[in-house]
Amino acid sequence: MTELNLPILDLSRLDAGAEAAAQFRDDLRAATHDVGFFYLTGTGVSSELEARLHRVAREFFALPEADKLAIENVNSPHFRGYTRIGGERTQGKVDWREQIDIGPERAAVTDPDAPDFARLIGPNLWPDAQPELRDVVTEWHDHLSGVARKLLRAWALSLGAPENYFDEHFGEPSTLIKIVRYPGKEDPTPQQGVGAHKDSGVLTLLWVEPGKGGLQVEREGQWVDAPPVTGAFVVNIGELLEYATQGYLIATKHRVISPKFPDDRISVPFFFNPALDKRLPLIELPDELAERARGVTQDPTNPIHALYGENALKSRLRAHPDVAAIHHADLVTSRAAASA
Repeated sequence: MTELNLPILDLSRLDAGAEAAAQFRDDLRAATHDVGFFYLTGTGVSSELEARLHRVAREFFALPEADKLAIENVNSPHFRGYTRIGGERTQGKVDWREQIDIGPERAAVTDPDAPDFARLIGPNLWPDAQPELRDVVTEWHDHLSGVARKLLRAWALSLGAPENYFDEHFGEPSTLIKIVRYPGKEDPTPQQGVGAHKDSGVLTLLWVEPGKGGLQVEREGQWVDAPPVTGAFVVNIGELLEYATQGYLIATKHRVISPKFPDDRISVPFFFNPALDKRLPLIELPDELAERARGVTQDPTNPIHALYGENALKSRLRAHPDVAAIHHADLVTSRAAASA
């Protein structure tokens, strides 16, 4: 472990010969068994693309409020678009951030017999005032999808599964990009930029504005800082990868503390997950790994569903109660009745 509290792994080692690739896979397995988080360098993402992403993010959040609210997520039954400051919740508490949610560009599902999670499928909301945003996000999405697939193949081999294990069970990936701005707070005590949580899917690649801290990871019951590392993504696994390995790999709680006013912070998490209608079957681990599996975390307030669509819908309904109330009141009512 480094003084940064998280390991640093170099993805380019997978292309540096058999020995280097094998060592990378060992390090990857160890990092996500022990911590569930690591820094990833060597992704091939250019500094020019990072700078363009940072610029369009800043330009979007600097738009007049009317332009941002023109694509507000309360207008989207698919939970896409702009969320104003205070419009999202974690563990029932307000997150102090504004953001845009961007998923796969699809037509809405109109089949009345479609499963509940099909309501997450639909078009994005793009700002007319900033047409460049779509082009930059599309390029970012395509590059990071390749990085995610490469990581998942390395994980599969490191866990004793065929290299194409995740490819076979993913279907058309469900991706989500959030472009987030955390405004500064003047309060003397730390504020919830985003509350403590685990990601509901498989894999997250997080880009953080250079020089801006605030991300914290829970380790052994303590919160430790995960400051940005130049040229690196912060990577963590979600609940589905913990489920697929029966707790050999661990999904770890993390949170973001708001910066101090007048500072603010831009971050862009990229979530790479299976198709909504796919289940990740359990990986048959080698005996020496299986005996170290801890079992899936049991939290009655946060059940982990094997079907990704159920996990994703659970998270979205909780995070955006205003969207849920406007567009999915029947789901809110039925789930409340089932838990009563």
